[in-house]
Amino acid sequence: MTAPSPLVLAERREDALVVTLNRPDKLNALSLEMMDALDAALEPAADPAVRCVLLHGAGRCFSAGIDLTSLLQAGITALDGPQFRRLVARLQGVFNRLEALEKPVIALLHGYCFGMGLELVLAADFRIAAEDTVLAIQEVEIGLIPDVGGTTRLVRTVGIPHAKELIMLARRVDARRAYEIGLVHEVAPAGDLLSRGLAWAAELRRCAPLAVGLAKKVIDRGAHLDKLTLMELEALAQSTLIGTADVQEGIRAKLERRPPAFQGR
Repeated sequence: MTAPSPLVLAERREDALVVTLNRPDKLNALSLEMMDALDAALEPAADPAVRCVLLHGAGRCFSAGIDLTSLLQAGITALDGPQFRRLVARLQGVFNRLEALEKPVIALLHGYCFGMGLELVLAADFRIAAEDTVLAIQEVEIGLIPDVGGTTRLVRTVGIPHAKELIMLARRVDARRAYEIGLVHEVAPAGDLLSRGLAWAAELRRCAPLAVGLAKKVIDRGAHLDKLTLMELEALAQSTLIGTADVQEGIRAKLERRPPAFQGR
């Protein structure tokens, strides 16, 4: 399965959709065209047979960030306030739709993961970094701030102190430091990166897909709610799940001491 544009590729690996940024000659720098291609490449994730999405980068790195050359050629600095905000909303929409998938998204990082590349992986649920990965979000070096969800998601991922350090100092961190502050979930040898991502996908396969998807939604939507409102959200999600065939299968499998065969219904 291939996305409409060769800038971003999509292929199935069993029940995982592997989406690859495919502009290695430009270090997978994210242009407007590439963002549209990424959006299109994620459409097959709606297939119920797809249980998770893996994000990957071809070549020497995951992504060096936004393609400034393409944006300058598009006249970005000449846009007025409303025009610029429409452009930002368009870019934010791509990452927001990725984040809103009711399926786990695993980002596999290597080499550089800079700027908007880091904003992209912050929209994923899990991040696995190769040992050679360097991460940074350096918009302040050109007089800007992260605006494609980077400020918002980084604060929610690593907390205010670490987010200030990374954003306000444009500080680079290696994979080990990223793991220490909770920015990545695992550090792996570079040659094992894809296999580790597929191993996470296999582990997720043991779990009921509808439950995984709603657990993600409750966590993402409810993390900043007050306690009682979040409990109400939990109950609403549970009331959606309780009558599903997967719950019946899960209970039977536990009682019969066998692996469950979930169908996502």
